[in-house]
Amino acid sequence: FPPCMLSDTSVASLTDSLHIQICSLIFAVSAYSSGCVFHLCQRECALEQADEEEEEKGIKVKQKLKNRTSQAVTKSLASSANEIDVKQCKKKSQINEAEEMLKNQRTVFVGNLPISCTVQMLKSFFKEYGQIESIRFRSLVPADDTLSKKLAAIKQKMHPNMKYINAYVVFKEEDAATKALKRNGIQIANGFHIRVDLASKATSHDNKRSIFVGNLSYEIEDDTVREHFSECGNVIAVRIVRDKNTGIGKGFGYVLFENTDAVHLALKLNNSELNGRKLRVKRCVEKEKNQKSSDNVKNSGPKHRFGTSLKNTKRYTNNSFAGEKATPLKKKTKRPKNVTRTRGGKHK
Repeated sequence: FPPCMLSDTSVASLTDSLHIQICSLIFAVSAYSSGCVFHLCQRECALEQADEEEEEKGIKVKQKLKNRTSQAVTKSLASSANEIDVKQCKKKSQINEAEEMLKNQRTVFVGNLPISCTVQMLKSFFKEYGQIESIRFRSLVPADDTLSKKLAAIKQKMHPNMKYINAYVVFKEEDAATKALKRNGIQIANGFHIRVDLASKATSHDNKRSIFVGNLSYEIEDDTVREHFSECGNVIAVRIVRDKNTGIGKGFGYVLFENTDAVHLALKLNNSELNGRKLRVKRCVEKEKNQKSSDNVKNSGPKHRFGTSLKNTKRYTNNSFAGEKATPLKKKTKRPKNVTRTRGGKHK
């Protein structure tokens, strides 16, 4: 419409409607733009979270790798430390063994000592051979279980069945220990002839000059056995095997003579009586020889009476043997007699 034909009210209404439409358009545009911005913000936040998660995963992986490497390093260090400790322990044990061997060469074993024996008595007994480093008593059985062996030795509270004790005397020089062997067989007290041996040797027992005595009474004394066999020759040492806990004899022992002639005479005392028991007297034989002889007996199989083994007598037996299994001979099948046949295949 041309402006002249419009009234003031219509113009005002048109302007209001235009204003409303323009406001609605502006609101729609602003809402759209705000929605776009919100979506963009959400997207950016999601991307940032994803980046942060990836960074955290990378940090965790790096931390795990560091932990593994540190654990491997600690394990390797621990293993190397253990190896070093084992080597050091081996070296220490070897050193201790070497020192102990050297110490044993300066040590003598003294057996069949009375319970009343003290350190001062042994020092005065061996002082002429050299300086003494230490003395250790062994085979002590306390009267009470509450007492230690050391206290029992100091307080002289021994088991009532104990009559003998042993000792180790350590000299400062090796020559002194060898010189102290001269005291072997000497009577240190009434009824106590001591045994003196080198601790470095496994045993100074000569089997050729010794006898085994069995069926002894459990409460027998060394000097009683010595007197019984003294008529055969000079007795150097008597050893009765005793229980470590009670000191009671186990019923057998050994006697060492000065020469082998005394052994032949001592063997004649087999079945002789001592304290109401018949003794069993035999020669001392080395264990190795006994084991070898037993092995030879085991390895030697049954022989034929003509000196041949079972393998060689295979053809003389009724059955053929392979080891322990018997394979009977096969029976021969008898062949039928010659039969004449006709052309038709029938027997005549």
